[in-house]
Amino acid sequence: MKMKGRIHRGFWATVAVLPLVSCSGGGSSGTAGSAPHVSAQTIAAAAVPATSWTSVKWGGGGYVTGLIYHPTNASLLYARTDVGGAYRWDPTTSSWIPLTDGPGFGATESRYHGVESLALDPTNDQLVYMATGDTTYWGNNGRIYISSDRGNTWSWYTLPFPVGGNDNGRAVGERLAVDPNNPSTLFYASRTAGLWKSSDSGHTWYQVTGLSSATMTGTPIGVEQVIFDTSSVGSGQPTWIMWASIAPDYANAAGLTSTLYKSFNGGATWAPVPVPAGVSGYYIPHIVRTGDGMFYVLFNQNAGQGAGGPGYLYRFGASDNNTWTLLSSSTVGGYGGLSVSGVGSSARIALGVTGTWGDNPGQVTQLSDDGGITWREIEANMTHTGTTGNSYSGWNEDTVIDPANRDHIMHIYGGGIWETTNASSATPTWNLKLNNLEETATLSVVTPPAGAPYKLINSAGDIGTWVITDLSTKPVLGPTTNWSSGNSADMAWSDPLYIVGAGVANWSGAGGFGFWSGDGGNTWANFATLPAGAQANTANTGNLVATSRNNVVWAPPNTVPSYTTDNGATWTSTNLPTLAVVGQGWPRGYRLAADRQNSNKVYAYDSGGASWASPGRVYVSTDGGHTFTLSQGSVSANLAPNDWADTSMVVNPNAEGDIWLADGNSVYHSVNSGATWTKLNGFASANGAPGASLIALGKAVDGSSYSAAIYVVGAMNGVWGVYRSDDGGVTWSRFNDDAHQFGGIHHIAADWNTYGRIYVNGEGRGLIFTN
Repeated sequence: MKMKGRIHRGFWATVAVLPLVSCSGGGSSGTAGSAPHVSAQTIAAAAVPATSWTSVKWGGGGYVTGLIYHPTNASLLYARTDVGGAYRWDPTTSSWIPLTDGPGFGATESRYHGVESLALDPTNDQLVYMATGDTTYWGNNGRIYISSDRGNTWSWYTLPFPVGGNDNGRAVGERLAVDPNNPSTLFYASRTAGLWKSSDSGHTWYQVTGLSSATMTGTPIGVEQVIFDTSSVGSGQPTWIMWASIAPDYANAAGLTSTLYKSFNGGATWAPVPVPAGVSGYYIPHIVRTGDGMFYVLFNQNAGQGAGGPGYLYRFGASDNNTWTLLSSSTVGGYGGLSVSGVGSSARIALGVTGTWGDNPGQVTQLSDDGGITWREIEANMTHTGTTGNSYSGWNEDTVIDPANRDHIMHIYGGGIWETTNASSATPTWNLKLNNLEETATLSVVTPPAGAPYKLINSAGDIGTWVITDLSTKPVLGPTTNWSSGNSADMAWSDPLYIVGAGVANWSGAGGFGFWSGDGGNTWANFATLPAGAQANTANTGNLVATSRNNVVWAPPNTVPSYTTDNGATWTSTNLPTLAVVGQGWPRGYRLAADRQNSNKVYAYDSGGASWASPGRVYVSTDGGHTFTLSQGSVSANLAPNDWADTSMVVNPNAEGDIWLADGNSVYHSVNSGATWTKLNGFASANGAPGASLIALGKAVDGSSYSAAIYVVGAMNGVWGVYRSDDGGVTWSRFNDDAHQFGGIHHIAADWNTYGRIYVNGEGRGLIFTN
């Protein structure tokens, strides 16, 4: 069944919140007053949405899985990523344009930021097809997105098979192919269900049973690629001759006798093409067909990113009497990327070597200028500009020669894209091609008080924790340049040069580690010891807070929080209850927040861990996070149980005991340190999106009746988005729009120096800020 995507349009008018509901109970009292009456000026200010969204500079940070030039317009280049959507290169600004931020990629559609394949219509350089879905593991069907304006806007249809943009072997392909003679005909090489065909430009699909009707489960590689015979382009008839490469997992499941098949009748029936005996049962990550009808085919024993060898490059075709000629082989690494420019003995071949690592990898990109007779290495041990935090070896799974300039060669890797523009040189130089391509996955973002010497602290998967002083340049202040993940960070509000953080030592497999800086991130040291559970529990469902210099409370996942008064030399467990496991492999943890007006007060929020678990609870400490007491007001509030990722809690640093909480369904506010809670009734779950999942507080607008601007990620009146209030939650307006949804928003922080500036993390889209 076909389904065209439609996102309900939002609006900018101020939204009046329904009457508040108060929830009382025993607990500690604080000192924060109610918001006064809202003036007309304040309401008008609240109705102004964000006018610009800009990426915080990192540069890549994730796996670009494919680079695709338009077959007849060499100036048009696209990139696809495993979790961060797709991009188009803008040669006028020398930067990438993100294409998957808007409608069709909202709060419940994050899985469609995994792009498995792109296809371009050779007869229309405006038309783009994109197959998306994060994994085939769960069996959820993917989508095909269609754009008639180079990806600026999209419509979509549900595919009848799952798509694995973030699965093993995700740089294979392209799996999606447009018939160059009859561009309304598309083929898709699926992972689990064989080969599929559409005769109506991707709207509907049927399985090509002439190849096989077999299906698989799990995360196989499946059918890998479809290649058309282009010798009859322009005939107006369907392309009758085509080839399909098939991974050994699907060949075995379907009872096929080869990993390469050919059709003479437009895909109705298929016949095996015998491959060389030495590579029988190998994967075929890429095939290139050149203008003289020759095929260049990679065979690799192993599948997937960074897969080692052995690998082989063969040529075969009519001029070889359909015999296979070995051009190159490797046992040092595998073969992943392949691109060919020209034909015959003058063909330039760029060959990506994968699975070689380190500062002296030996081979990364091999080049031949005589059709594969001789080879030379053009990248290993050459000059690479911008290598800090970046490798250039390892995942070289897609390599492309610019069709307009054969000296311009690019390849992908685990952190983005490398390119050279002087490939013919004896010593080519390489540079990152990552301007405005941001694919990091933020796990925590916090902003310091106004006047601090840095803008924010970003903790992210795979790239670690960084103190950011300039939003337009790559950060350099972090606890380690080794491969790590950052899970949480905080600073002492009255002393923001004191920073603490928790992360994962990916480089050694040693588990969790903690670190601190006493000078704003210029120098760092690891905590001398770790609290119970911190090393073994490395999920990002944990956090730590600094109440003052040397005083830290740390809540590792699945563990009772601990505190230190001597900067990590020793740790003592708090009296918080042990959290019950809510499901196998489902981490749970306390969310901590430090009161910035009273360092003795710390709040701990247990969200329940899952929607089927016990209701949420808030605990209050008045001795610096050493001992806690249950807030009976939070019990009376009947907080909804929800997963850690769908909940949040923040404290207004300008007023003691002023707490905001999102339980995944609604927003709650306490002005007396959690003794009583008021529910804001305007937020409600809609179309599968949480009613309220994230809250951030930032600088208030001049003349505001409340001392902070409040930002909530949630849904009001059936419309999901970011909402802002300048009057303490009395009225709200939508702050983002449908063009800025980013596959959902998973983390948010607001700036205390600039009113209206927030930092959000979309699905695999790095950090993005407003104004």
